[in-house]
Amino acid sequence: MSEFAFELELCAHLEARSDDVVARQLGASVADPGGRILDVVCLEPGPGFDDRAAITSETIPDAAIEADVGAGRARYWKDAFDCHPDRARRAMERACEIGFFEREYRNGRAYVRQVARYPDWYGRLVGIENKPDLGRPGDLEAQLRTDASLGLVDEVVLATESYVTRAHLHRIPNEVGVWRVHRDETTGSTGGALEVEVIREPEPLSVDEPGIEPLEYHPGRTEIAVVDPVEKERARRRLAERAYGKGWRTDGLPECGACRVDDSSGATLPYCSWKGRVVDASAECAPSCGGYEPTVDPHPGEEIDLEAERDRRTPWVADPDGRRRRQSGLDRFG
Repeated sequence: MSEFAFELELCAHLEARSDDVVARQLGASVADPGGRILDVVCLEPGPGFDDRAAITSETIPDAAIEADVGAGRARYWKDAFDCHPDRARRAMERACEIGFFEREYRNGRAYVRQVARYPDWYGRLVGIENKPDLGRPGDLEAQLRTDASLGLVDEVVLATESYVTRAHLHRIPNEVGVWRVHRDETTGSTGGALEVEVIREPEPLSVDEPGIEPLEYHPGRTEIAVVDPVEKERARRRLAERAYGKGWRTDGLPECGACRVDDSSGATLPYCSWKGRVVDASAECAPSCGGYEPTVDPHPGEEIDLEAERDRRTPWVADPDGRRRRQSGLDRFG
């Protein structure tokens, strides 16, 4: 299984077996933005999840959440943000576009308020690092040590297809859980449904305490940043928001007769009969492929709506009613 296929199929498997919001390829560093990308994040709904889902299906900008804008009296937007004016304007416009802010105009100036108070809506965050082949570990050990020392997510798991030896376990932090992922070849329409064998349970990480984020490695020393709990909580909220807005699904099926839906997990995955596996359609499927089968209607009778599928299978809400208040006469000035 390719790493891409492994990731998609694991996401579909996890989604089918819990009420978590599952997302993939999300930044999980604080001091060095983009320095650590988690393959998969599982977000456990918290007490205010339904209130959050009712606001918008999109990621709410962090600057809009932190702005001094409440659900009561509207404020002049420039007075509400404590960040660069360009970032403030982008956040304000996006918050209005997705329905987190509502806007009114007074003497040509925009005033904004939240449509609802931002809730305490997410619980545990679990990060999963996918490494199907432990014989090609890459930077695996350093990545997992970063996750364990930073403590941004509540738990970290390594998922692999490889047989896991004691030597493998000794090379990764004790806090990291280990799953062996394999197939039940007796079921499924294309290659068998996934099964997850727990080799080692993850240990809870200290998300409420300062974390250590490695920045650069040099011979004999490592540059680090100490991340305080307040910074970590803000980063956790950003991670949760991105997970909610993004999810894990990719594009639909390509216009190729060799590609069809793999529905063994109940989710729509692009399965190529020529390659014999799930594929990254955007990167692998093109007329230059040796198995390409051009066709006018490559998927007759198949209605593929990934947004509707996510809405149906998860707690995420595709088209919430929202909390926007309608005030007489104000829409004329939007």
